[in-house]
Amino acid sequence: MSTFRKLTDSMWTSPQVSTQDVAEAGRQGVSLLINNRPDGEEEGQPSGDEIAAAASANGMDYIAIPVGHAGFGEAQVQAMADALDKVDGAALAYCRSGTRSTFLWALAQANRGEDPAHLTRAAQGAGYDLSPIAPTLEMLATKARG
Repeated sequence: MSTFRKLTDSMWTSPQVSTQDVAEAGRQGVSLLINNRPDGEEEGQPSGDEIAAAASANGMDYIAIPVGHAGFGEAQVQAMADALDKVDGAALAYCRSGTRSTFLWALAQANRGEDPAHLTRAAQGAGYDLSPIAPTLEMLATKARG
């Protein structure tokens, strides 16, 4: 069973989820499941198709925005922002540990002009450290604020 970590009232992150975790997420009010993990990253991980089917069976939308070890690109940040703009209810993003999902959420929020200090506090409250991407968060937020 995976542990869901609350960043905000409408955004949670998690390490790799199972189909049982998807059902639990649905019971907790998640309406969008965001997969930030590439298929085949680790032997034995559930495929995106399996998780997508479980999401559908539990009345949730599903989107894959894979982030490999090469890091994040502008397209992934924008895809995350777009997904969060459209969600009606709570979203749960997952990857191997939840860190990439948290980073991608923070980058998408900073790209909208959110205060990096607020994002850092939210991530810390969920057990994640944004310091590796702090300069990028500052740059995106500053650019977004014009």
